[in-house]
Amino acid sequence: MTNYFKMRIVKLQKLLKKMDLDALIVYNGVNIKYLTGFDGGTGDGLVVVTLDNARLITDSRYEEDYKNRLPEGVDFKITRSYYEEAIATVTEFHIKKLAFEADVPYNIYDYIDDLLPADIEFDALPSAIEALREVKDESELVALREAAAVSTKAFNELIPLIQPGMTERQVANELDRLQKKYGAEKASFDTIVASGYRSALPHGEATDKVIENGELVTIDFGYYVNGYTSDVTRTIAVGPISDGLKAIYYVVLQANENAIETVKPGISGSEIDRVARDYITEHGYGEAYNHSTGHGVGLDIHEGPALSAHSSDELQVGHLLTIEPGIYLAGKGGVRIEDDVIVTDSGYENLTTGISKDLIIIEG
Repeated sequence: MTNYFKMRIVKLQKLLKKMDLDALIVYNGVNIKYLTGFDGGTGDGLVVVTLDNARLITDSRYEEDYKNRLPEGVDFKITRSYYEEAIATVTEFHIKKLAFEADVPYNIYDYIDDLLPADIEFDALPSAIEALREVKDESELVALREAAAVSTKAFNELIPLIQPGMTERQVANELDRLQKKYGAEKASFDTIVASGYRSALPHGEATDKVIENGELVTIDFGYYVNGYTSDVTRTIAVGPISDGLKAIYYVVLQANENAIETVKPGISGSEIDRVARDYITEHGYGEAYNHSTGHGVGLDIHEGPALSAHSSDELQVGHLLTIEPGIYLAGKGGVRIEDDVIVTDSGYENLTTGISKDLIIIEG
């Protein structure tokens, strides 16, 4: 069986060597999980990665669970004194150039800096592991496909249950229930159900507003399965809607499909954004498209690469992207359609084709 954790650590070690660094203290819990599988979270441990070794430092709460299942090449230190043990590790391996993750709180940075011997250089290394995480290995892609499959199954089961007179919160709660029924661990953000005039809010969390006939309803959801999340949006209609609302639906749908068809290795995130944005602008709704076209997804709901007008990120095989153009008309309603797409050698693999993008109309 492929040791994906060891491969990730080796990639980080090569990066450290390239940057003339001897070691990195990993503080961020998601990054620790990525490198070792340890799921305690930020503040429950550290990892010290040197050019030849990796050590997980945590406390006795996790000893029994992890002592026999850490990946090859990662050793284990049990202590309540994480930072003191990290410095002992640095000393043990004769580290002279030590880096820390740039999101470490200042008080922790200051404490570590005080503990370090004076002859050790100590500098920030911004977003190094986050950059490695952008390109998914096969084990991650398997998990991401499963997360998308669970979301697909649950959403399709939700649709026949929606009726006018339900509240947004009732719909969100029902979707959360169905996701867990099919194996989701938890939601990656508060499920968005925004109806009527509230569908013009790109991040309109579900409220007690009653869903009425003649309204669009935007449903945006993401759920973790095996540690990796989905991120999907569909907009549906409840009862007959106006021609104007139908028009913006089909503009967004075509923008979504145009952007997806553009996905391939080597293209920039800004080009994907431009394709979607130009189509919406050409149809007179450019000012109503007030967010970026997408982002990476993985262990976190928002990762790189960025698909925005100012993005210089270049797509690579193994990126998992959302493609999510939208139109939002204040006081009237809005539409967003979002798919999860893997960049492949030949173009892309859409993980969310099992959820129809035809305009679904719920008959009340």
